[in-house]
Amino acid sequence: MSEGMEQPEMEESDHKEISVAEFFEKNRHLLGFENPQKSIITVTKEAVDNSLDACEGDEILPEIHVLIDEIGDEKCRIEIRDNAIGLDRETIPKVFGKLLYGSKFHKLQQSRGQQGIGISASAMYAQLTTGEPVTVWSKQEGEPCHKFVVRIDTEKNEPEIIEDEVVGKDSDEFPGGKDYYFDHGTTIEMNIEAKYTGGHHSVKNYLKHTAIMNPYARIVLREPDGNKIEYPRVSKDLPQKPKEIKPHPHGVELGIMMRMIEGSSARTVSSFLQNEFTRVGRTSADDICEEAGIDSDRRPNTLDKDEIETLLKAAQNVKLQSPPKDCLSPIGEELIEKGLQKELNPDMIFAETRKPKVYKGNPFQVEVGLAWGGDIDEEGSFDELRFANKVPLLYKKSSCVTTKAVEEVSWNRYNVSQTGDRPQGPLYILVHIASVWVPFTSEGKEAVANYEDIRKEMKLALQEVGRKLGRELKRQERREIQEKKKRQLTSYAKEMGPAIVELAGEGSPEEIEEKIQAMVHADYNPEQL
Repeated sequence: MSEGMEQPEMEESDHKEISVAEFFEKNRHLLGFENPQKSIITVTKEAVDNSLDACEGDEILPEIHVLIDEIGDEKCRIEIRDNAIGLDRETIPKVFGKLLYGSKFHKLQQSRGQQGIGISASAMYAQLTTGEPVTVWSKQEGEPCHKFVVRIDTEKNEPEIIEDEVVGKDSDEFPGGKDYYFDHGTTIEMNIEAKYTGGHHSVKNYLKHTAIMNPYARIVLREPDGNKIEYPRVSKDLPQKPKEIKPHPHGVELGIMMRMIEGSSARTVSSFLQNEFTRVGRTSADDICEEAGIDSDRRPNTLDKDEIETLLKAAQNVKLQSPPKDCLSPIGEELIEKGLQKELNPDMIFAETRKPKVYKGNPFQVEVGLAWGGDIDEEGSFDELRFANKVPLLYKKSSCVTTKAVEEVSWNRYNVSQTGDRPQGPLYILVHIASVWVPFTSEGKEAVANYEDIRKEMKLALQEVGRKLGRELKRQERREIQEKKKRQLTSYAKEMGPAIVELAGEGSPEEIEEKIQAMVHADYNPEQL
């Protein structure tokens, strides 16, 4: 700076720490609250996701009610009830009145929610757009029902409790009136700026997709006009409960490795590697240290940044077993078929669950399903059902890896007509990725990033079910040809019987006709194909 020029003074008061709640209050679109139509889906999605996770975590068959009332110009009251195990009194205000509060963020375990933002962000959206707090009832089995009215202090990102009371089953304060009562579960009620609509981007469609991927759940929607839609439970088999795993060295970055070392109480580098990572035993730890040129008995907190980076690169070069896959909870081919059947009623269904794979050290598993014919509309292009950890993805289809995988498949090879990259006909394509860490393209969790490993698995699964569909469509085509020939030939039998008798000079026209019919049925039976 030139001599004499005065450096502008930076007032200390110009800088102020902002809370995560304040940030998302001003950037609510990042979480899916872009407009009233999308916001009501986001609120429903966050609450239903939490309910399903809570039920499955305690191996309870989910029962979820979504009740929506219009209360003014682009304003709705939304109430969501579940029969999960419920929350204790101390946890309730934090879950609904504090962003980034949750139990899933630090776990490597498949779950619908990951960040601890969703439902509290919905509560923040409610108070931002209507100025009203949210009301929560939660009851654990054998315990009283707790009612909280809570809002978020966005400057402090802390819950502000307005009401805190215990309500009895017979109280007028109990949610939904006395016609409804679960012995355990949670109900949340809030007023929000919202627009209830139909079509693809709607609460109704979101719940339909949810019902397909979660056929062991019973979900009830009451629309603003009083119309009640039930998505029934068609299976009592819950998916296998996922287990928590430790990180795999191939999926860890330098900054995380440095933090892990700082927080570790291990006395040696070898024990640090064995205790903090999955698939690293004594031999593997020694191999990593040897590759890095670091004494395996050295204390880990004496390593400097360059040495940690060298250790991490060595860990990623040494051949290790892939991470365990029991942290995943795929839905399975049988449940995919049941889900598609109950909501779409097609003629044919094919499903495929691939074996688990790993991307950047994170296990993932791909599942696909095809539904063809029946009640599915024959006109136009296919419909796509996208899911991540059993949660429907309704937006940003074009940027999602699922769509790119579908478009890479040559559907013509499987007797499905194709316009450009898109298959045509009465077809629904379901694609599901299950992972401990789904690489979403944004905080709104609307699309999955285009990782090559993931796209390749999806394409292989689609090709597998495509082959099954192609074989069945070819068989169906041959059946139709056979049926047509059979109809033509049998129609001639009545005329051929008398003609043959006349030429032969003997026999009965009726007997000849019956013999011709029998020969045609034997030679052109579509059921034999």
